[in-house]
Amino acid sequence: MPLKVYRPTSPGRRGMSGSTFEEITKSKPEKALLKPLKKRGGRNNQGRMAVRHRGGGAKRRLRLVDFRRDNIGVPGRVAAIEYDPNRSANLALIYYRDGDKRYILAPLGLGIDDMVKSGEDAEIKPGNALPMRAIPSGTMLHNIEMEPGRGGQLVRSAGGAAQLMAKEGKYVLLRLPSGEMRRFKSECLATIGQLGNVDNRSIKLGKAGRKRWMGWRPTVRGSAMTPRDHPHGGGEGRSPVGMPGPKTPWGKPALGYKTRKPKASDKLIVKRRGK
Repeated sequence: MPLKVYRPTSPGRRGMSGSTFEEITKSKPEKALLKPLKKRGGRNNQGRMAVRHRGGGAKRRLRLVDFRRDNIGVPGRVAAIEYDPNRSANLALIYYRDGDKRYILAPLGLGIDDMVKSGEDAEIKPGNALPMRAIPSGTMLHNIEMEPGRGGQLVRSAGGAAQLMAKEGKYVLLRLPSGEMRRFKSECLATIGQLGNVDNRSIKLGKAGRKRWMGWRPTVRGSAMTPRDHPHGGGEGRSPVGMPGPKTPWGKPALGYKTRKPKASDKLIVKRRGK
C-alpha cells in the first residue's frame, strides 16, 4: 500500500507520512464479526501495572479474525479488503459457500472476488491455507501454526513472510522473518503468500500526539528521575550511570542480560535469529 507525505503546514506535519489506503474497499466493518474491546492501560487481572507506558488512545472494536482456518474444503469469495485498527496488516472479508462470514489476514495480491480455500487439496496461491507437508519448498508463508489445530501464531504483521526451506520426515524447516531457522510439525497449517500493507514499516508518525492516539504514553529516562524511582536517578546536574552497566527501574541488568526462560519448543530452533 503506497504512502502519502503531508505538506509541512506545521512542525508536526514536517516529515509526517501515512497510508493512502488504496487497497481498502469497505469503510465500515462487518457487524457480526465485531466485539467490544476494553482498555486495560497495561494492567493485569489483579489491577497491577504489567506493561508500562500504555493508556488512553482512540476507541477501538475487536475484529474476530479466523487464525485457525478450520473451514476445511469450503471455498470462499473475497467480498472486501478492510482496515483493522488492532494490527498492521489489512483484513479480507470472506463469504463462504456455506453462508459463513469470516475475516482472514489479507496477503499481497489477494483482491475482490478471488476465491480462497483451506485444506490439503487447496491450490498453492495467496490466501489458501494448507498443511505444510502439502506445500512445496521455497514457498512464502504467513499465519503459521506452532501446534496443529491451535491456529496461526507466527508471521501475522504487515509485510511478513516466512520461507519453507526443507522437509525432514514429520517436520518442515522454516526461515522466519527474524532470520531464525525453526522446525515445525508438517501437519501444522500455514497460509500461502506474503502479508500485504508492506509499506507500513516506512510510515513516519511525525508528532507525539499520533503515538498517543495509538495508546502509547510518554517514556521518561531513568537519569531524569530521583534515586528512589530509578537506579540511574539523582546527582547534581547530569550524571553518568555510576554503576557496572545500565539497570532497569527494578535494578536488573538492562543490556545483554538473558531473561528468556527455556521452553519445551526451544529444541526445534535450528539457528537463532541474528542481529
